[in-house]
Amino acid sequence: MAWYRLAKTVVLAMGVAALPNGAAAIQSGAAVRAASGLTVGRFAEGLYSPRNAIVLPNGDVLVAEAQTERKNEDPSYHGQGRIRILLLRDTDGDGRADRKTLFLSGLRQPNGMALIRNRLYVANADGVFWTPYRTGQTEVVAEAPRTMIARFDPTGCNNHWTRNLLAGGDGRPLYVAVGSASNAGEYSMAEEQRRAAILSIDPATGRERIIADGIRNPVGMAIETARGRLWTAANERDELSDDLIPDYITAVRDGGFYGWPYSYWGKHPDPRRKGQRPDLVARAITPNFAVGAHAAALAITFGRSTVLPARYRDGASVARHGSWNRSQLMGYDVVFVPFRDGRAVEPMEPVLTGFSGGPGHVHGRPRALAVAPDGALLVVDEKGGTIWRIAAAGRK
Repeated sequence: MAWYRLAKTVVLAMGVAALPNGAAAIQSGAAVRAASGLTVGRFAEGLYSPRNAIVLPNGDVLVAEAQTERKNEDPSYHGQGRIRILLLRDTDGDGRADRKTLFLSGLRQPNGMALIRNRLYVANADGVFWTPYRTGQTEVVAEAPRTMIARFDPTGCNNHWTRNLLAGGDGRPLYVAVGSASNAGEYSMAEEQRRAAILSIDPATGRERIIADGIRNPVGMAIETARGRLWTAANERDELSDDLIPDYITAVRDGGFYGWPYSYWGKHPDPRRKGQRPDLVARAITPNFAVGAHAAALAITFGRSTVLPARYRDGASVARHGSWNRSQLMGYDVVFVPFRDGRAVEPMEPVLTGFSGGPGHVHGRPRALAVAPDGALLVVDEKGGTIWRIAAAGRK
């Protein structure tokens, strides 16, 4: 199919040479490739375990750097304190950040960020706070106040410490995605309060409620631009087989229950929880679209917010991070899911590939997506320490 022909790749500076087939080198013998009609280059590199990024109204990009804390490990070991938020700025408009400053420190595993008017909200593993922000500022000084609006237990077996944030259309509510504390509820459901769920917080009052639950690890969130619906990209449970259970993207129904840990993909009972909570299994919602078992779908964004070619406008791009829980690798890419009449439809189409050459040869792990002010798609590559920039071929 024509779709699978590779695009000519624009390669940016700083010692990166163009390869014969037009790919951008990510390390010796490896290359990242964009689909036909697209071009890819580096917006930023040399980052330390970047987890998430947001674009501010003036075009600055904030990127959260953090890493999983292991038991009995000194937290100061992680990059000599590189648990922080950086500000990246493209001062000359060439599609590459040429200024990098330390924006905010003194954090605990930051991930989610959201700007609502003059308040910057940050989600640490242990809670969500806001601090004042003014357009164009390049740092938050240590003395700046931090107002907590929610607290969370940062522990849990599967390292689901990321707390993602998304502001509603008018800044209300603030959605918070919180992953489970376990794989399949093995530490008792008492440990899962306010977890495996998407919460809604009113920034003005701090009032909180659960929008939807039974979603094992709902990391990515986005508002479907055309219809105003909240969607999430969910990372499902492990240790059943290579082909179970599919990760997915889905519209989030207010009050909905999506099965975890009692059932999967709607009403299919998890054998490890057989016979438990038939009432919840009976009302479990089937997600909208499967994106592959153990592909680790961690981010979603909608095409109408980009200036990518027309075929990418009605649908969603999904970052598939890749998981340890497969004998054969899946994911390590960005894919596009087309929509038709408001529904996600097959087939998925590759957008950015080349992050993996097979077992033992993983060069990058796409983790988050953002849209630059010029409509280019930014891809946060955790393992490669890079933010890739995807644009329409021939577009400056």
